[in-house]
Amino acid sequence: MNTLPWLNPLRTQKLLDAASQRILIIDGAMGTMLQSYKLDEGGYRGARFCDGHDAHVHHGASCDLKGNNDLLSLTQPDIIKAVHMAYLDAGADLVETNTFNSTTISQADYHLEHLAYELNREGARLARECCDAAEAKTPQQPRFVIGVLGPTSRTASISPDVNNPGFRNVTFEELDTAYREATRGLLDGGADVLMVETIFDTLNAKAALFAIAQEFARRGARVPIMISGTITDMSGRTLSGQTAEAF
Repeated sequence: MNTLPWLNPLRTQKLLDAASQRILIIDGAMGTMLQSYKLDEGGYRGARFCDGHDAHVHHGASCDLKGNNDLLSLTQPDIIKAVHMAYLDAGADLVETNTFNSTTISQADYHLEHLAYELNREGARLARECCDAAEAKTPQQPRFVIGVLGPTSRTASISPDVNNPGFRNVTFEELDTAYREATRGLLDGGADVLMVETIFDTLNAKAALFAIAQEFARRGARVPIMISGTITDMSGRTLSGQTAEAF
């Protein structure tokens, strides 16, 4: 994978140059910022989903969409851009896309798995638009889009059933497929970097990295990769029991 050329050589060189000169600042949380808008169900649905679950795809049962923050990239893009711009105005060098739950696996909770690619593409496009606007104002401080691949709502290493330790509710192949679609959307939307984020299960991270590698190979080019892991308690271990060193 490391032998492939950069997808955006000039952008990547700007990032590497900046990182070699100083500590770069990533933005903060998206969810708490969105909570401050106090959106109701109608606010989450917007015009596109106001008459049902999705005007483009009809499902049998509808469900509440309130709390599906990633959907706001489609229904309330101005709010997402306002959050990005607030962090950029505060001095952030890198902003994360609003795509933490934008995989088919996580969106299945809302019966919106068919939107996964679009959520990632639009999430990256909105962040790209904001970074470009901020960089135009401060050319000496380039700004970068981190395409976020969240951990999904499933774990490949641990059984969710305490009475059946061998059971798994997701396979490596299913994670690979979901992450590959998300990666495609993030890159098509203009992400400078990909971040496998808030990983609590190393096997999920491995599936994400495998999917990313496949997409890079398909394109014949790559972008830098970041990984953020989650240590769950004072034991200094991930949810699946590994130390940071083992991860």
